[in-house]
Parts: sequence; structure tokens; C-alpha cells
Amino acid sequence: MSHISTVTPTFAELALNPKLLEALAQQGYTTPTPIQAQAIPVLLGGRDLLGLAQTGTGKTAAFLLPILHRLAANPRPAPPRCANVLILAPTRELASQIDQSIAAYGQNLGMSHTVVFGGVSQFHQVRAMSRGVDFLVATPGRLLDLTGQGHIDLGATHILVLDEADQMLDMGFVKPIRQAVAMMPTDRQTLLFSATMPPAIATLAASLLRNPERVEITPPATTVARIGQSVMFTDAQNKLTLLQMLVKSKDVTRAMVFTLTKSTANKVADALTAAGQPAEAIHGNKSQGQRERALAGFKSGAVRVLVATDLASRGIDVDDVSHVFNFDMPNIAESYVHRIGRTARAGRDGLAVSLCEPEHRAWLAAIERTIGQKVPVMMDHPYHSEAARLSTMKPPVMGGGGNRGGNRGGPSQGRGRR
Repeated sequence: MSHISTVTPTFAELALNPKLLEALAQQGYTTPTPIQAQAIPVLLGGRDLLGLAQTGTGKTAAFLLPILHRLAANPRPAPPRCANVLILAPTRELASQIDQSIAAYGQNLGMSHTVVFGGVSQFHQVRAMSRGVDFLVATPGRLLDLTGQGHIDLGATHILVLDEADQMLDMGFVKPIRQAVAMMPTDRQTLLFSATMPPAIATLAASLLRNPERVEITPPATTVARIGQSVMFTDAQNKLTLLQMLVKSKDVTRAMVFTLTKSTANKVADALTAAGQPAEAIHGNKSQGQRERALAGFKSGAVRVLVATDLASRGIDVDDVSHVFNFDMPNIAESYVHRIGRTARAGRDGLAVSLCEPEHRAWLAAIERTIGQKVPVMMDHPYHSEAARLSTMKPPVMGGGGNRGGNRGGPSQGRGRR
């Protein structure tokens, strides 16, 4: 069942807590996005929800605002080591982003919140949980580590949010999710958000959600309408030179570059920096401090180009990215939608340019089938490869079939690093 509204209300018309409206007004938000307008009334009523929406559609506020409203209306201090709300996210960056949004939207409500993820000491996380919190934002691996040690108790958690569920499945987190859910009350409210709806997500949703309302904003495999897309065919040995030429354009004010592997991300960032284009790489081998500094530099403008693998990019929420460059074509078609969705956010226009070498030609064909359109070809550049354009080569098989950027890890590996 879908909840559809034909008229977009204002936040005030959604009858949200006045203190929430003050925080939204302070940030310049008055009109909900489509997913916010559809999801907020459902969640205010306590229903379970299945939300299908791409990144950049405002889904974080779509679930945080009604949850904040409900907790403010019915305060119940969380017992020690417990959380009233658990929000599971696939990566450290996304978990941190959600935690920051809780602070921003709930600034006038006095809600307690903490974020739990691997790659850093657990000391402060354990100390925060010892008092109990309203909101716990966590990656599945570290969450299970701390529940196993007795530092977190999910027995009093009455609202569960699974964000970017398709990414969590790709990363091997199905078993940890189910283990966490088994520790929670059965009469909870459950929200599941995903950009795509593969069979595994449908199965997970059916097992976790009770008579959910379904809200779908933009078919999962379509691309954002405001993004100008193009592909440049070139040989592998010319890709770096071509990228350097493209990034130098004065039209590129802030860019994200995607690679398949961590080592390539490092190589590209170093080459761009050496060519006078300040760049930083962000991926799973970087420490949490390195990743946070790189992202802070990118947001401030000190770093003009952020080079990322697919997994590391989750949770990077910067509104004014002018360009996305696919240095490597993604080997999973849906990843293309996620990547290019990093531009054209918050009503702005954006450009996405893909560099395609001969052995990745088949991946481009899969992307075009997925998005239902041909990506326009740009041949007017000095490194055009007609052989790449006409190539029928099959691309190399990536390990595990679902390897996103060489970062895939099963649940045990993910525990210490996500």
C-alpha cells in the first residue's frame, strides 16, 4: 500500500512539534521533499514503513523528524546501556551523518544520542551507552561487538531504522542485522529504507515489517533528472591524463571521482594533487581521523576533489558537488545511480562523466539497461578510443560478484572496520 499525497504541505501543516519547526526554519527548510511529505504522516501514526528512495531525496529527515516528534510527545528515559531508537547504517560516514542530523533537528528537544562504529576506540562509545540514550546510530559490526560484551542492551528499543538496506546486504550484514533484531522487542516500530529492491531486500522487509506502508520516490533504477550524463571512451593508459584535463576546467567547482579499488583511489588523488588540483582519497583503509579530515576539507573547499570507492562514499552529503567523474566504470549497475546522485542535490544541476575503457564496455551496457537510456557519448576530446567505443570485450570478473571497490567484507571483517 502506498501513501500518496497530491498536494505538498509545509512542515508546519504536518503538525510537527514547534521546537522541530524552529530548528528547520533555522536551517532554511520550510517545504518537505516528496518522501518527507509522504513518510512523515505515516510515521507519526506509528506505522511500519518501507521506503524506496535514492540518496539525496531527504530520507534522513523523513524518518528523524517524526521519531523526534514522537519521543518528545512521550518521553521515556532509556535505561542504562539501552536506546529507545536504533538506527543501523552500513558505513561510518553515513552513521556520523545521521548522528549530526539528529543533533541539528533535535537541537531544541534535549534528546540524547550517540554513534557507534568500528575503526576507533570503543571507550567513549561504551561510556555514552552506560547512561542510556534516546538515539543510537550504529554500524552492524561494532553494534554486535558491544552487545556481545554486555555494553549495549537492545531489550528496550522500540523503534528500529534500517538505512541503505541494500548496501548493508551487499556488505554481508544480513546475519548481524537479524542477530540484532532478535534482541529487540517484537512490538517495535520498524522502518526500512533502500535505494533498490532486489529479492533479498523484499525477503528481509517481509520478515521484519508488520503491515508496512510503502513509500516509493523515483523508481530505484532511474537517475536524477537534473544530472547531465556523458561517457568518454578512452584507453586505460590515457584515463588519468584525461581526468586531469577534465578536472582543470573552471566549471568544476567541487568534484567527486569514483574508482573501483582503494589503491587506484590513492593513485588518482596523488596524481591530481601533484598536477595542482588538491585532492584527497577516502576508502576503507584510511583511519577514521583521515576520513573525517578529508571530508571536512572537501566540505570547506580546501580540497577540490574527493576520490572515493563506492562503500566509502556512503554518507557523504555535500550539496554543491558540481561534477561526478567515474574514473572506473562501476561493475554493479545500481552503483552508477548512487555515484552520480552525489551531484545535482538540493535542486542544483550537476554533471556526471564516465571514462570507459575497452574491457569495461559491457558494464556500460548493463548500466544503460538498468537506467533505461543510453548515456550520451562525447568523442570531441584528444584521448578518444574508437576501439573502446566498439569493444565487445567482457569485463574481468570481480571477486565475489558483488565487490564494490575492493572493499567487500563479510560480517566478521566488517565488525572492526565499518
